[in-house]
Amino acid sequence: MFRQNIQQAPELKSMREIGMMREAGKVVARALRLCRAMAMPGVKTSDINTAVEELYAQCGAIPLFKGYVGPKTPFPAVTCVSINEQVVHGIPGPRVLKEGDLLKVDTACKLNGWCADAAITVPIGKVRAERLRLLRVAEEVLQLAIVEMGRRHWWSEVAVRMQRHAESQGFSVVEQYVGHGIGREMHENPQVPNYISKDLKDRSDFKLEPGIVLAVEPMVNMGRRDVDTLGDHWTVVTKDGLPSVHVEHTLALTPQGVVVVTADEDTILAATPIASS
Repeated sequence: MFRQNIQQAPELKSMREIGMMREAGKVVARALRLCRAMAMPGVKTSDINTAVEELYAQCGAIPLFKGYVGPKTPFPAVTCVSINEQVVHGIPGPRVLKEGDLLKVDTACKLNGWCADAAITVPIGKVRAERLRLLRVAEEVLQLAIVEMGRRHWWSEVAVRMQRHAESQGFSVVEQYVGHGIGREMHENPQVPNYISKDLKDRSDFKLEPGIVLAVEPMVNMGRRDVDTLGDHWTVVTKDGLPSVHVEHTLALTPQGVVVVTADEDTILAATPIASS
């Protein structure tokens, strides 16, 4: 989601509604498991997209990216497939994965009226050590958000820790694109930055309370945080051409802690229960 200046209060979800979102999350998790299994040298990015589209059809799920209205043209695929310096919103096509690539796949679906959204980054074959370190740190940033979301009272308290961890490792956090609330629609309030800013502290912060459901998606760059959009009007790339990593989960805050809505079907993950003080 593009960063915007106006922040509105989130719509809180009931435990029943979170449970319904979890069913959509299981389908997204299956789709990303499929992508991970296909991610190897010689595979075309269009083949990955086709496989996910077929899976959604089998599950009776509605893909949320295909046809999504953009500034110039609707998005043409059910997945965003981005490689190396491509940060997000890459369009699947004839490009073939090769040894050493960092593959990012982002996808979302709606099942029985409820949405879920997640992304993974997968190393292709043998990948250089610094790229693997970038991936590890980005995954740590997301895991930190999962844990801290259940401990803090305000999102800014989480965001500052996310940014601090990435930057302490010599990397940067993209600021032009942010996460988002999610529920019956893929993009709901609030906007969910992965960094701290004066605006977030002063005007755009939001309280963490049971029922809030967020798609949290840090984008961590090896070099500078600055990005550009290519001529296809969708693919976002780093300005300095260095690699980027994108990871995402849909997270629901409950009285018992944080439920990772898009966790693997056979995995139950929860963060530390909400702080009482």
